[in-house]
Amino acid sequence: MLWSDPENEPPKHLRDTEEMLRRLGVLVALAMVLAMIVIGLG
Repeated sequence: MLWSDPENEPPKHLRDTEEMLRRLGVLVALAMVLAMIVIGLG
């Protein structure tokens, strides 16, 4: 790895997509927990 190498940074749209997927994962996890609570109470 040379000091003159450009930084290995993904393009912006890739980072945006990654962020969106992470948020989606959190939302899905929350939805699952809520569903389990509802099923448990039902």
